[in-house]
Amino acid sequence: MSDYKMGKENNKIKSDKIFNAIAPIYGLFYSFQIKNYKRNFNKIKHLVDISLYKNIIDIGCGTGALCNILNQNGLNVTGVDSVAKMLDLAKKNQNTDDINFVQANTLEGLPFADKSFDISITSYVAHGLKENERKVMYKEMRRITKYLVIIYDYNDRRSIITDIVEWLEGGDYFNFIKNIKNELIECFRNVKIVNIGTRTACYICSLDTKELGQN
Repeated sequence: MSDYKMGKENNKIKSDKIFNAIAPIYGLFYSFQIKNYKRNFNKIKHLVDISLYKNIIDIGCGTGALCNILNQNGLNVTGVDSVAKMLDLAKKNQNTDDINFVQANTLEGLPFADKSFDISITSYVAHGLKENERKVMYKEMRRITKYLVIIYDYNDRRSIITDIVEWLEGGDYFNFIKNIKNELIECFRNVKIVNIGTRTACYICSLDTKELGQN
């Protein structure tokens, strides 16, 4: 194994260990996440009504809060996460058997055929990845998706507290904020940015030029 691949594998193991350890802390915010997702998705309903689609995959689903909201909108939902304890919490948090949870890592390729889902979405995952990893994730989301790819993450309205926290976490937040629009335009036909919170945006990427009111 090359030094690069070995380093990449070691980083993955380290990351999974961290998120396995802090999964219970994330679980404490489940009810807050439910309310927040419900409120914010109502804000974009005039632009894209997700309830009109059949199925969706939530990549990096964590404790399953977003999966719950997507299911309430009538979608067949698949939640994917690489962290076992996150998925354990997600399964416990659901009141339905309609949501399918799968342990997998997007950067290593997802176990789904091309165009398996009408929509793919990821929430607060992209900013924690390095630029080359984000591009791998975007391409994999494009591969498995028919219509819309949604990146739910930070917008460019930064705060000093967020800056400090993200610096301590060691992700690629600062480059993400700077480059996200251009990265997405390189990968998708059409990108619309909708600010749905003080520091939150939905980056809605269409795989069909007829989507989002385009000719």
